Amino acid sequence: MDQRQAVLVTGSSGLIGSRVIGRAPAGLRLIGFDNHGPPEPPVQAECIPVDLTSDLSVVRAFDRVRYAYGGAIAAVVHLAAFYDFAGEESPMYESLTVRGTERLLGALHGGAFQVGQFIFSSTMLVHAPCEPGQRITEEWPLDPKWPYPRSKVEAERVIRAQRGAIPSVVLRIAGVYDDACESIPLAHQIQRIYERRLTGRVFPGDTSRGQAFVHLDDVVDAIWLAVARRADLPQDTTLLIGEPETLSYEELQQRLAWLIHGEEHRETTRIPKPVAKAGAWVQDQIPGIEEPFIKPWMIDLADDHYELDISRARALLGWGPKRSLRETLPKMIEALKADPAAFYKRNKLEGDPPPIAAPAGDRLERGLA
Repeated sequence: MDQRQAVLVTGSSGLIGSRVIGRAPAGLRLIGFDNHGPPEPPVQAECIPVDLTSDLSVVRAFDRVRYAYGGAIAAVVHLAAFYDFAGEESPMYESLTVRGTERLLGALHGGAFQVGQFIFSSTMLVHAPCEPGQRITEEWPLDPKWPYPRSKVEAERVIRAQRGAIPSVVLRIAGVYDDACESIPLAHQIQRIYERRLTGRVFPGDTSRGQAFVHLDDVVDAIWLAVARRADLPQDTTLLIGEPETLSYEELQQRLAWLIHGEEHRETTRIPKPVAKAGAWVQDQIPGIEEPFIKPWMIDLADDHYELDISRARALLGWGPKRSLRETLPKMIEALKADPAAFYKRNKLEGDPPPIAAPAGDRLERGLA
């Protein structure tokens, strides 16, 4: 019998899940829960196909866990959830994110598993936004603005009501990115500036505000630190995971313009929200219009600002980000310039990328040559 500790990761083939498995410490037995079929989780984990919206599927998956790994699980890292930038209500938020969490806990209790820890990936967006200069703590008021963070709040409530004796850790994570971007809002902001779109020069909010981000590898570090320190953490722990520096929208605009085109970005013009909503509605209704990504519901959130106080994560996990968005932006743009088509494909950007334009200074020098 293999006595190594077992760690179960749901959403094991996703962006975070695959990196969690791929960077797991040595000496663990890794179990991946995910939908049947590709993409598969990294080979370090056994992939057990499971539909978290089905009671029977979850029970059968845990039957396999008990048969192959026994009744002790060091940690369950629950990453599987429904996520959609359409901003509309979907039954999947309830059936997968909320009830899927309930099914996992029910199967763990029903199977009498000994579980050292249940880690849940939530989002900083469960909180109300703050003003620039303020910092959101774990006690900051909750005010989820759209279905995705609302579903996370409900799942957090399920965990606290039904975890029983299983210690829980809720990680409220900032916007995740990596060296190749892998962030929907950042990728579209890069696309707008790269293609010199009109929508890259206007904004329906205060451009001095911004959103907190965190590198994917720093998120993975936080998860494995939580697993390693599970015996020392409070039974019900909530932690904010993000970078302490929040870049403003305007600063991102300026930085991206310089990195992409080697030139200053013309100051972003603020447009009234009703005008922006009307434009977004037209773009959303007519195929081929320039900016299908921007939805009317996003415009109401354009003034929201998130700066995080991560002192609790530092104190309890010894965690702090080793990377920063500011330092990673050049790597993203290097990836874009090296292979624009691959960057567009990886980040699910529509259309064909244009060739990189020469910086203004280069164009002038060529004209004089």
